[in-house]
Amino acid sequence: MSKRVLIVDDSSMMRKMIAKLLQPPGHIVVGQAKNGLEAIELYKSLKPDIVTMDITMREMDGLAAAKEILRYDSDAHIIFLSNLDEDIYRAEVEALGARGFASKHKAREILEMIEKSEAED
Repeated sequence: MSKRVLIVDDSSMMRKMIAKLLQPPGHIVVGQAKNGLEAIELYKSLKPDIVTMDITMREMDGLAAAKEILRYDSDAHIIFLSNLDEDIYRAEVEALGARGFASKHKAREILEMIEKSEAED
């Protein structure tokens, strides 16, 4: 089953790469944001099934944005994608209630998390 996905990353190249990754399984990218502030507004207006969220961004980072999105919708499905050290951020991401954490360059892991999120619905 395809999911409606909001991609949040400050790198336009990374947003394009994630969007391309999601197409073959049939997921639909409903929006893209370059920072946490945009992510919150787009989440509220688009109501995506899943959000892929970068951690480090200008204006508002992904952790702060996720807190706001989860305050707005406690059932939000957020998957953090980052090149940062997983061990440092994993506990904080899990404490937030995010659905997972993966390296931006591990395509199979990203898709597995989206599929796992589908199964939980």
